[in-house]
Amino acid sequence: MRFFHISDLHIGKQLHRYSMRSEQEDILNKIVCAVKKEQPDAIAIAGDIYDKSVPSAEAVALFDHFLTVMKEQAPQVPLLIIAGNHDSAERLDYARELLTKNQVYISGMPPRTEGEYLKKVTLQDAYGAVNFYLMPFIKPFFVRSLLKESDTLTYDAAVRGVLAREQIDRTERNVILSHQFYVAGGSRPKTSESEIAVAGGIDEVDVSVLAPFDYAALGHIHRPQKIGKEQYRYCGTPLKYSVSEEHQAKSITCVELKEKGTEPVITQIGLEPLRELRSLRGTLSEVLSLATEENKDDFLSITLTDEIDPYQPKERLMEVYSHILEVRVDNARTRRILSEAVEELKLEDPVEVFAQFFENMQARPMSEAEKRVMTEIFAKAAEGEANG
Repeated sequence: MRFFHISDLHIGKQLHRYSMRSEQEDILNKIVCAVKKEQPDAIAIAGDIYDKSVPSAEAVALFDHFLTVMKEQAPQVPLLIIAGNHDSAERLDYARELLTKNQVYISGMPPRTEGEYLKKVTLQDAYGAVNFYLMPFIKPFFVRSLLKESDTLTYDAAVRGVLAREQIDRTERNVILSHQFYVAGGSRPKTSESEIAVAGGIDEVDVSVLAPFDYAALGHIHRPQKIGKEQYRYCGTPLKYSVSEEHQAKSITCVELKEKGTEPVITQIGLEPLRELRSLRGTLSEVLSLATEENKDDFLSITLTDEIDPYQPKERLMEVYSHILEVRVDNARTRRILSEAVEELKLEDPVEVFAQFFENMQARPMSEAEKRVMTEIFAKAAEGEANG
């Protein structure tokens, strides 16, 4: 069984103020071409199809075109799709019964009632069955009633509870599509600036929950990498969505499963963007001299190092470069200002900081009793540090 693993398309995304429609249309066409050439047995798309829960009509039309062309070029290849945290489950589930008849399997919401289970798609090859479990993004409140748990249900417990209800045959090969923030013990995945960070790490799920699966096709993290084991993998985004991703190689993750008990063979099919993302650094004259036919239309993050501010630097740069994301200044003056600002920072009251976090997470302010408890906790912590 050989299948493609992609995720985090983020259709409709803007990079700073620039629409990425052309870049996304181009990369989706390249994915279709790779499918037509390689003829995989399936395509797993692990969430965040859209960049917003209410995508624009243009974004919906682009994804519709992607599915249509894919089924025209490779009609026999099943598409397995789950919702991510950026997606609206209801909108993604639209017309899923009709799409299922064309081997487009979509799962927008996790099971919420006693009779519901994860969508399971079973494919066959020479070694027997491969069971694909489609587990869309789970927030604890999605499944609280199903698992009969209290308001303290964690992300980890929610995912474990959902999977515990499934009768997974471990004698067969099993693959899960999942869109969560997985950690391996104390090891966290490497992230990029384009991801949404959740305060306190409350969204973390330990990879031990993935033990029943021969491969985990993960979405949510934009940098391609394994987490815990080689077969638990984030494939990353098909395009660079932040300056922090400048040096990342984007690709399709190709997975080959052979007989049960053997390690999956994982390879990468490189994806070349329509427009690169680069950083340029130097004085204004140096940066202007770096312009070439290859980079002048790329997405650029520019850092100027002139000690004396040049005249109209942004305007002069825009005469040469067409897609400037940002222009920063790094010289002795800006470094001195930054240093002085850091020195002026004062440590905030930890109880007040926690109170702000509490209100953001619980949608209500802390009570006076709760504040007293936290004050005692922080006082004891401070006392322990002083005695340590």
